[in-house]
Amino acid sequence: MRLTMKERRSVTAVVAKRYQKATKKEKSTILGEYIQLTGYNRCYAAFLLRNHGRRMRINNHTVLVGDCRKKAKRTRDRTYDGEVVRVLKKIWQIMGFICGKRLKPALKEVIPVLEKHKEIEIDKIVREKLFKISAATIDRVLAPERKKMTLRQRARTKPGTLLKHQIPVRTFSEWDEQRPGFVEIDLVGHEGGDPNGDYIQTLDMTDICTGWTETQAVRNKARVWVFEALKEIRKRLPFKLLGIDSDNGGEFINDHLLGYCMGEKITFTRARPYRKNDNCYVEQKNYSVVRRAVGYHRYDTPRQLRLLNQLYSRLRLYTNYFQPVMKLEEKIRVGSKVKKKYDRPRTPYQRVLESPLVEKEDKKKLNQEYAKLNPAELRRQRSSPVFSWCSRRQNILRLPSFVIFPQALYASFSS
Repeated sequence: MRLTMKERRSVTAVVAKRYQKATKKEKSTILGEYIQLTGYNRCYAAFLLRNHGRRMRINNHTVLVGDCRKKAKRTRDRTYDGEVVRVLKKIWQIMGFICGKRLKPALKEVIPVLEKHKEIEIDKIVREKLFKISAATIDRVLAPERKKMTLRQRARTKPGTLLKHQIPVRTFSEWDEQRPGFVEIDLVGHEGGDPNGDYIQTLDMTDICTGWTETQAVRNKARVWVFEALKEIRKRLPFKLLGIDSDNGGEFINDHLLGYCMGEKITFTRARPYRKNDNCYVEQKNYSVVRRAVGYHRYDTPRQLRLLNQLYSRLRLYTNYFQPVMKLEEKIRVGSKVKKKYDRPRTPYQRVLESPLVEKEDKKKLNQEYAKLNPAELRRQRSSPVFSWCSRRQNILRLPSFVIFPQALYASFSS
């Protein structure tokens, strides 16, 4: 069993005293035991034992004492200086505080777009450093800001009727998940901690193949509003809707949706009860798209419903055109550890363009829309005028410092 670095240093401090007082023959025996214990190279191990505690006089007033338990400070200059970090933080905020593995491949595409719209001005040296920076360095530089980000989750799903037995449980073998059009749907409740009465719900739809996400706010969980929102979202999809997978809530498991899917030849399946991982794609977007945009307040008025849908009309462009996503390719269990392998991060827009199963006319429309978009402007429209919730006094709402709301929405909430 190998020792930790801290344990090795402690052992060295003890063994060195005995080693330095030993005879040549004894030193060979001590050195062999020390190497077997620490795993060090013989030459390096002898160097440590020989020099630990050695005193060296520099002048009449200065004496240096060798101590293997202390590390010298790095004197190398920082590669990524303050200007690089400043620009990186600004891009990170515009991109929605995504992780380094997603931000790294997006930098080469988003930096020219931001420069084109005059959102950032950087010189050649800073640009080259941003193109070379690794995902691990990005996470390390931005680590202090990430500590402020924590949110909680709530679930308000109620079981549907006996009709669910007519809707098959989804099995992955029955779906072609490499083809755009098979989606997961879910509702996100905006009850603000008070489940009494009616409150607004957000219908979230996520395509499994591309990660394309659409959201729309509805008045409550009544099936008539959910069904109407589902048809509206279908019109906005850049590909044909081929399959729907939902949880077992009564807002989805009903005659309206089942009859509609049968008439439109859309595959309709459901997840297993109490198994959230069956809807993992949309469950992830419930947080990363909906909760990060509107938080955990209670919304229950017609004005708030209208404002939420105005917000979602901008949010869909920002999310689908500029937010890279990674898809799990492989998961291997090695003993007690699970190793996961992901594909190259790409935006839903890029994944739609790469699919040969999407019509050329639909791709052309996407390209035309993309050419007009500015991610920084979309970010401002999504949150301007803004109200930043940073105060510790509002900790009861469990809101992180980066969650920002349209002021009109907040004013409506406050009244």
